Amino acid sequence: MMKKNKQNNANTIALNKKARHEYHLMDKFEAGLTLQGWEVKSIRSGKVNISDAYVFLRNGEAFVTNINITPLNQASTHVVCDPTRQRKLLLNRRELDKLVGGLDRQGLTIVATAMYWKKSWVKLEVYLAKGKQEHDKRDTVKDRDWARQKERIMKHA
Repeated sequence: MMKKNKQNNANTIALNKKARHEYHLMDKFEAGLTLQGWEVKSIRSGKVNISDAYVFLRNGEAFVTNINITPLNQASTHVVCDPTRQRKLLLNRRELDKLVGGLDRQGLTIVATAMYWKKSWVKLEVYLAKGKQEHDKRDTVKDRDWARQKERIMKHA
């Protein structure tokens, strides 16, 4: 019996739609996040934004900052809620080495593209990516428009 490997839209928490427009996405990684209790509650209610997320490496570990998790009004009073605090990404050594190699040798960047549930865990989808030039963005838009036109032509033919 095979398991389905497709990501269900019901599991998606937040998307960074800008990332596909701004970067050539290359290698995909799935990272866990270290979260506090109030953050998980806010994520469950959908109060999260990853469009400004920035992933960086320090001391051989990966961290993400600028993920905005808005605290709920019911968050407990004894916890200080910092919506954009640095959160550690949980990756294994081999994945971290690939990220370090991409950053150092190839001049790539790490982009967060999606946050989703996998069973009861919150996962962050990150890519090694290369920034697009302005003409690359225009080519992407042109190709997308042409594909749409082809669909229309084939539909009417």
